[in-house]
Amino acid sequence: MIHSTAIVSSEAAFGDGVEVGPYAIIGAGVTIGVGSKVGAFSRIEGPTVIGERNVFYGQVSIGGPPQDLKYRGERTELHIGNDNMFREFVTINRGTAGGGGITTVESGNFFMAYSHVAHDCHVGSHTIFANNATLAGHVEIGDHATIGAFTAIHQFCRVGDHAFIGGYTVVTQDALPFIKTVGERPAKTYGINTIGLQRKGFSPETIDALDRAYRILIRSKLKLHDALLKIETDLGFFAETRYLVDFARHSQRGFIR
Repeated sequence: MIHSTAIVSSEAAFGDGVEVGPYAIIGAGVTIGVGSKVGAFSRIEGPTVIGERNVFYGQVSIGGPPQDLKYRGERTELHIGNDNMFREFVTINRGTAGGGGITTVESGNFFMAYSHVAHDCHVGSHTIFANNATLAGHVEIGDHATIGAFTAIHQFCRVGDHAFIGGYTVVTQDALPFIKTVGERPAKTYGINTIGLQRKGFSPETIDALDRAYRILIRSKLKLHDALLKIETDLGFFAETRYLVDFARHSQRGFIR
């Protein structure tokens, strides 16, 4: 169903059951999958590919050009998966040629009001962005991560799977997976997100292993190389600790401690 006041390009394509609300604008090169809903006064620009059953509340701006001074109108894209929720005034930009040309958002994410995803970011699945959570360009967000309200994440940073970033945090280095990171310049870690991992069904043994790995990595006085080797030796039979080691070992900006 397309409202009579909506402006829809003849070059846009919709799957079955797509709803477009009053005064929404859907541009050329936009594809919207089955069962998705676009609220009133929303704007979606292309090239943008949107999967199935996504919900865009009113006033969102999706697929706009990157806010990058180097951008000169070249073709770049935004790809969004399935079953995402975008609340009021969420903004998501397309990629840049220098950053790979594409911004991606996977599936099952919840973006609260005023959250922002900049050019060339890659957001995994089942994340939560609280109100005004903001990503600069080229940021990577792992699956099941939580980004707190008014948090700002610096360009080229990574946030690991199941990471919890507290509200008002300023992230200028990588944020480790499974761990609580909170604070402003400098942000600090505050241990494993035990309650969150319990709620997500992690076993007590896995949570204990992650807690031990965290203490080795952050609280011991071992050098990084030695700490990672010790985690691999003592706890390497857990997939989660292996992922933590791999994430830390491949950090380009360093990680928050």
